[in-house]
Amino acid sequence: MHFLDQAKIFLKSGAGGPGAVSFRREKYIEYGGPDGGNGGKGGDIIFEAVQGLNTLIDFRYSQHFKAKRGGHGMGRDRTGAGANDLVIEVPVGTQVLDEDRETVIADFTEIGQRIVMLEGGMGGRGNASYKTSTNRAPRQHQPGEAGEEMWVWLRLKLLADVGLVGLPNAGKSTFINAVSNAGAKVGDYAFTTLIPKLGVVRHKGREFVLADIPGLIEGAADGAGIGDRFLGHIERCRVLIHLIDIAHVDPPSAMRVVEQELEAYGAGVEDKPRLVALNKIDLADAELAEGFSKELIAAGAKDVFPISGATGDGINELLDAVLSYLPGNTATEQPGTFNADDAEEEEEKPWSPI
Repeated sequence: MHFLDQAKIFLKSGAGGPGAVSFRREKYIEYGGPDGGNGGKGGDIIFEAVQGLNTLIDFRYSQHFKAKRGGHGMGRDRTGAGANDLVIEVPVGTQVLDEDRETVIADFTEIGQRIVMLEGGMGGRGNASYKTSTNRAPRQHQPGEAGEEMWVWLRLKLLADVGLVGLPNAGKSTFINAVSNAGAKVGDYAFTTLIPKLGVVRHKGREFVLADIPGLIEGAADGAGIGDRFLGHIERCRVLIHLIDIAHVDPPSAMRVVEQELEAYGAGVEDKPRLVALNKIDLADAELAEGFSKELIAAGAKDVFPISGATGDGINELLDAVLSYLPGNTATEQPGTFNADDAEEEEEKPWSPI
């Protein structure tokens, strides 16, 4: 299944049915009088968040959604049938935006959430409703209200508790495969991950959703590499795991590049707590891992978690720290928050073992 997280669609609710002009013509009834019924209501446009969807790919092939109009009024005071509502199913995490792509009209965060986006037009009045003591044979009627229409943008922001960020080839895919059931593609080259991936992590009797997004490079906010559009999928996360490759020439520089791109993106992502994980320690000795950990702390990381996604070393300690940010945690202190302002203070303090 292809992944698509943005789509533009056209919506139009159904028009109301016209009222009828009719008169009774029955044997033995000398003065029949008007009996034209009202028109039926047009169909509404309704959005509903459903389970089992994680992409907007269906909206690439179907961009126009029009509800049916209400039925015509008929004689014998029969009201026209109301049209069925048109229900559009979207994944949980979908936002509906105005055509300007800035104004959020609706935000679907729960399964089963329904919102009437456009209401169908009311049916027109039949001539029976115009009858008065002085107007015994009215011939006027209403045509029914027109439906509403608009263009909207759909934007999907995956719902996850924890997000993975880092430079390309930092080992994010290997990590999410090691701790969850994601089954992400792994390769020894940059940008192995081209679309976001979700995995469910089970640790110490608790579960949380982990999101892996494509790697960030310097200038991603300006469109370099894959850009930063996929950062929207971690806007709802409670905590971010920042993976850094120990084989990188300068791990502190790698950390700063990602931090700068998060800040350039904004939307509150730069303020989220982050756990810094020095990955692939199976490829280096303990002395090198210890040295890089000191440098990362000096660069602003509160704590550094040396791990190996390939062997599993250090992963339990990292997941323990993740749980402290999730609902139900009883801890009073949350470790691992990145704070660049404390970098200088960390340099003055004596280093303690990780």
